[in-house]
Amino acid sequence: MSFIAAMLLLNMEPSQVFLTFANMLNRPCQIAFFRLNEEMMKAYFAAFEVFFEENLPRLFAHFKQSNLTPDMYLIDWIFTMFSKSLNLDTASRVWDVFCRDGEEFLFKTAIGILRLHRDALLQMEFIHAAQFLTKLPADVTDGEKLFRNIADLTMLSRGNRRWKDVLSLLQQNRADSSPT
Repeated sequence: MSFIAAMLLLNMEPSQVFLTFANMLNRPCQIAFFRLNEEMMKAYFAAFEVFFEENLPRLFAHFKQSNLTPDMYLIDWIFTMFSKSLNLDTASRVWDVFCRDGEEFLFKTAIGILRLHRDALLQMEFIHAAQFLTKLPADVTDGEKLFRNIADLTMLSRGNRRWKDVLSLLQQNRADSSPT
C-alpha cells in the first residue's frame, strides 16, 4: 500500500491523498487483493488467463508447461498498481488509464508487459522467468514500447466477451460451485 500512497503523495496535496487512497482501495479488484479474498483472487487470475491465452497463446502454453502461475507475479503488480515495477513516468501513465478505464487496464498492462518480453520469456525456465517477472528489467520502463504493446492487445475472449463479462461469469461459476 505504501507504493500507492507514495504515488498519490507525489501528485496531490496531502489533504486529498487520504480520500483518494480510500476510494482507490474500495474498488472490487483492490478489495479482493488487499483482503486476500482467495476466491475472488482466483476469479481475477482465471479471467487474466483467458485473455493471456487469447493474446499470447505460445507464452501461455510455455507458462503452463513450466507451472508458472499468475499469482507468482500478478499479486505484486496489482498490489502496487505497477508503481513498484515500472518507473514513475510509465506507472503514472498506467494510473491515468486505470482511472479512466478501470481494473481491466491493470490486467491489460500485465499482458502488455508479458508481450513486450515474450521472446525472452519463451527461452526461460521456471526459476528464471519467475525472477524476471518479479524484478522487471529497465527496458520495460520505456513507456512508449510498453504502451504500443498494450495497444496491440484485444480484450475480447473467444466468445466475444469483454473483461467484465468474463470476470462476472467466472465469479458466478465459483459461487455456484462453492459449498454452502
